[in-house]
Amino acid sequence: MAPRWKGKDAKSKKDAEAEALREPMSTIISQLQSSLVQSNTCGSLSDNCVHLAVQAEQLDLLDKACFGRPVRTVEKDMYWFQLTLEEAFYLCYFLKCLKINGGADTGPSNDEQLWHYFKSKKEAFPCFYKAYSHLRMKNWVVRSGAQYGVDFIVYRHHPARVHSEYGVLILSHDSDDDLNGRLRVWSDVHCSTRLLGSVAKTLLVLYINKNGHSDESPLCLANYTIEERTISRWSPEQCRERSI
Repeated sequence: MAPRWKGKDAKSKKDAEAEALREPMSTIISQLQSSLVQSNTCGSLSDNCVHLAVQAEQLDLLDKACFGRPVRTVEKDMYWFQLTLEEAFYLCYFLKCLKINGGADTGPSNDEQLWHYFKSKKEAFPCFYKAYSHLRMKNWVVRSGAQYGVDFIVYRHHPARVHSEYGVLILSHDSDDDLNGRLRVWSDVHCSTRLLGSVAKTLLVLYINKNGHSDESPLCLANYTIEERTISRWSPEQCRERSI
């Protein structure tokens, strides 16, 4: 599927594509990583999300890299930003540019404790994080797909420049009822593909295989594998002979 750049006319669409090529997402992520490390940014746990106070520079880079969303201004040149559990763990565990504290003596003090905390808040967190990091490491922008009835929506670049191409559903090869209750019957597949097809998106299913490993530590992620499948809706009109 070719990217659908945003713009009112052909020229503005080409401009959006040129801007994305000049500033690829991998470069923006590196800039964000460097800025968060230099500023020693620290996030705070807040139930099912993570909040962090950032300055204008980090705010701009977080927006460009499409991590989280701004919540409110704390004071002059200081802003609250809210991250999902997957976003926060990616910045903390993979990019090593964010520290997270629990705001109490009982809060997580290392990656393994943070992993267990996130699992306690979201049972399917290991599979969701594996899928999220899998897409992020390929430089896709990953956002919530709740609006379209899927887990994630992915973009080639910032959503202001390009339309999303895939709606992502996460399933597990293991006996994870929270994930495997979906797409079990044909009507589920039909509803998902029809909805996504109506907004020019393709259904991407990520099957997470734990390969017999437990999820007691984030080290298990190295042993998980992912199978990618795209499912599109077949339209009989596309295959009919025009002469009939």
